[in-house]
Amino acid sequence: MGGDRFVTTGLQRFPTAESSGFAFVDRGRESDLLLEALEHPPAVVMVEGEAGVGKSRLVHEVTAELPLQDRRILTGYCHPLREPSPYGPVIDALRQVGPWLPPASQMNPSAGALTSLLPELADHLPPAPQEAHEGPGRYQLARAVRAVLEVCDRVVVIIEDLHWADEATRELLLLLARELPPRASLVFTYRREELSPRSPVLGTAYQRPPGTSGAEIHLRPLVEADIHALASAVLGPRANPAIGRLLFDRSAGLPLVVEEDLITLGEGQRGHLHDEVIDPVEELGQAVLPRGLREALAARVYGLSSEAIAVVEAAAAMSVPADEALLTHLAGLDAEAGSHALMEALQASVLRETDPFLYGFRHSLAQQVMYQTISEPQRRHLHQQAIESLRKLDSPPLVQIAHHHRALGDREGWLAQAEAAADQALALGDQGTAAALLNAILAEPQLEESLRTRAALALSRTAAFSLDYAASVSVLRRILADQQLPAATRGEIRVGLGLILLNQAGSHVGMQDMEQAVAEMGDQRPEPASRAMAALGLFMADGGWPAAEALQWIERAEQTVQASDDEAARAAVHTNKLAVLAHLGAPEAWDLVDQLPRLGKPTPVLRQTARALYNAADVALNLGHDERVGGLLDECQDLARRTGASLHDGLCGILRQELDWHCGEWGNLETGYAALTAEFPDLRMLEVEGSLVLGALAEARGQWNQALETYPLPTDVSEYHMILAGEAAAGIARIKLAQHDPQAAWATIAQAVEGLRTHGVWLASAGLVSVAVEVALATARPQEASRLTEGLERSLVDRDAPAASAQLYQCRGLLQYDSAPSRAREQFELARATYDAIGRPYSAAQAAERAARTLIPSAPEEASRELTHIAETYTRLGAASGAARCQQALRSLGLAQPSSRGRHGYGSQLSPRERQVAHLLAVGATNRDIAQALFLSPRTVEHHVAKVLKKLGAADRKAVQEALTTHDA
Repeated sequence: MGGDRFVTTGLQRFPTAESSGFAFVDRGRESDLLLEALEHPPAVVMVEGEAGVGKSRLVHEVTAELPLQDRRILTGYCHPLREPSPYGPVIDALRQVGPWLPPASQMNPSAGALTSLLPELADHLPPAPQEAHEGPGRYQLARAVRAVLEVCDRVVVIIEDLHWADEATRELLLLLARELPPRASLVFTYRREELSPRSPVLGTAYQRPPGTSGAEIHLRPLVEADIHALASAVLGPRANPAIGRLLFDRSAGLPLVVEEDLITLGEGQRGHLHDEVIDPVEELGQAVLPRGLREALAARVYGLSSEAIAVVEAAAAMSVPADEALLTHLAGLDAEAGSHALMEALQASVLRETDPFLYGFRHSLAQQVMYQTISEPQRRHLHQQAIESLRKLDSPPLVQIAHHHRALGDREGWLAQAEAAADQALALGDQGTAAALLNAILAEPQLEESLRTRAALALSRTAAFSLDYAASVSVLRRILADQQLPAATRGEIRVGLGLILLNQAGSHVGMQDMEQAVAEMGDQRPEPASRAMAALGLFMADGGWPAAEALQWIERAEQTVQASDDEAARAAVHTNKLAVLAHLGAPEAWDLVDQLPRLGKPTPVLRQTARALYNAADVALNLGHDERVGGLLDECQDLARRTGASLHDGLCGILRQELDWHCGEWGNLETGYAALTAEFPDLRMLEVEGSLVLGALAEARGQWNQALETYPLPTDVSEYHMILAGEAAAGIARIKLAQHDPQAAWATIAQAVEGLRTHGVWLASAGLVSVAVEVALATARPQEASRLTEGLERSLVDRDAPAASAQLYQCRGLLQYDSAPSRAREQFELARATYDAIGRPYSAAQAAERAARTLIPSAPEEASRELTHIAETYTRLGAASGAARCQQALRSLGLAQPSSRGRHGYGSQLSPRERQVAHLLAVGATNRDIAQALFLSPRTVEHHVAKVLKKLGAADRKAVQEALTTHDA
């Protein structure tokens, strides 16, 4: 594929609006990159370059090269001035998919979420889900768009001028780019200079996921030789080095400017007799004295009639494409004259039909150039006429009206219209347009206090819809820095900031913001103040603060909101009270859960119910009421979908993964977390809690090095949540103990133990307590082990917390293991029975193993039977480390069951030991992992690995999983 692959020579005609006819020159490398990506979907391609450099032309030429069966192209355009339309460019692109859709019954039901945004395709889409009036949430919408693109097969979605996209559109595109259907591609064109410094084009840093092809293409201006080739394709023999040099000098290498000049030359040639010889250099020099697009465009425009010029000026003042009637009215013409004038402007390629029955300039540069040529009095007249005309429409375009007020220098009119436009955008769910307008309002100097307050509060609410919590925090911090805002207003805004920091960023700095917010609001804002108080109570209970403090905040919240007419505010406080009681193990919490409204209440109230159900499920799993969790999550997700609270899908997904871990359903944990991460990439909770579960999974499998890499370091999560920090420390300490390094284990866990004592998070940190007791005993700290056990015991008084109770039994058993093994066995058996009742087979097997080991000195045969049974349980779960530990204990006592087939009777089949090695290899364990997990020497492991590879016919370790499956079959 050479650099001239798209060049067509000998075009002896002049381009017009109907036929551009320009050669496509010197884009071979860029074309190859783009085509290569599109031929290997899924693909995400970024095409960047300055205005007029040919981004759209590149995309058009390359997509035209795709095979006809693959040429399903959807295009959406971003505009600098647009009316509220949620996710407008994406929705505009999808309007073209009708002919490619199968019957609605054959589509993924999630596609129905697009019905409200694409009413013209309602007959082609599944029924819309019952959701909030404001339309689908961003995650729900992303799923719906994916579902539509999937059935379109090989489809290319082009989003032009992404630099003008609003934040909501960028975030939707980010979600799509992170998880495209297998045969879909995304192509973005944008101008880097139009983005703020260091701002990612999609609003958040994007890296193509594994399996997604693509490219980042930077288009540079053409060199003089390229422009000469372009001119030759149009002018034929009239082109010479002099005209090429002049075109290059005037255009600075921008193809768009060259094309404008060539159109001008074409217009001049058509005005002369065919036998006249016109020097192009002389003609171009005479047509436009200064260089650049301004003069090239002016040369064409002023060849038009006065009526056509009036229509062109009207289009320039509008800034966005407009219909014939509006342009005619602004130009002061009657309908017939306006129609003729518009046709003349179209034939001269000054205007073009951008959308059906809408007319504007071929590019924004031309619009800006034309606008600057209009006299100041005429500009004012056009803007005033535009305001009057737009106000008369059935649905006045408030953003455009605000633009015209600002162009007139009417500050008060612009502020009023901009605020109204922002309100309209919020009502339509277009957070991006609203945020842009509100930021512009707040940038105004000496803003009236009430307007500043309203705009700041509205902008703070748009931040809550951002998927990128860092961007939200930045916006809110900037708003709060405005000392002109009243204290109560800053307090209300600070509540939103605190919730984002706590819920999304996982930072306890949010606690400080919440307390400051309560102080700033005083008694002036009872509803948001009660929300802050209730949130403080919840996070204190969840984070291990003393119960009295948590309940005190809840009581203050109830008192603050009790007289309010806001049912949603009262529901929010009630939801947090329920969660606090559940965290504290109060039995009455579950009665309150059963009494929550599921139907017949306003959407904001039902959303609080969804939140309460999620919180209840989370607490139930922490306390060990696993039987409640699945039903609560089902109800939560159903209610979240009905009310548009789609973020709860992600939260419930995280909790389902944890439930699967506890239940011993480990087969899909890794793929499940990968899918959740792709769908909810900005959830900090998913990253940390996923690391904890996957670390525990690797630990159970005997992949200790991988587990140590997977567990988040306690210091990494300490700010996020002290309890999660303790879980990470406990996991690392368990591995250090297994590696016979108890001092390293204590060094790992000591800080978490100190935090446990400081904050009193005993119930939620019971797993940490039992590990800390074992490590304390292994490092000759018996008094420390006793104090920890007593602390956990005190926390369980009058508390319904089975998981913590099972951990307490284990702590007691560890304390009595050497001095009173029979009593220790009783405690371990109680732990096993409790875990069996909860439904946690791995934890039950661990407790049973401890109980069996107490029998080794006094009843080795019985211990053998129990350890053999436990090893089988571990093997069934996939816990190779536990199984090997039991086998090693049996061998050390001479109690391991010999094979009836004899030592050398396995032939081409795997021996039990080789099967253990094979399963560890299949999940990625290293030789060192295998040696530690199976209590073997490195040399012995090397021997077993070699035999496993040979027997399975596997070329390397990566092929073991597939070979093992085939071997077993």
